Amino acid sequence: MSQRILEHPVLGKIEEKNSVTFTFNNETYQGLENESIAAALLANGIRTLRHHEESGAPRGIYCNIGHCFECRVTVNGQQGVRACLTPLKEGMVVESGGQLPTTVRDWRNNHA
Repeated sequence: MSQRILEHPVLGKIEEKNSVTFTFNNETYQGLENESIAAALLANGIRTLRHHEESGAPRGIYCNIGHCFECRVTVNGQQGVRACLTPLKEGMVVESGGQLPTTVRDWRNNHA
């Protein structure tokens, strides 16, 4: 495996020996059980996790400790999950946040 984040400031220490399988946007990947979803995606070469609500620009991991919300993805059908704080489990289905709706854009469209 490539270099991994084995000690996370929030999730703690990760055991390198427990490999799990998960999907991201319908592709299958390997990760370490309990590492953050963000770390597993980075280790698999995934940099874009969603797109900016207004501009559509690609977004990835920024702070990696849960402050910025840039790493929001959909996990097992639950939208808006922070990939940097969510431990990876066997069989997780992770999907790009895509370009999520924003109240600013919705307000502009309804009040133009």
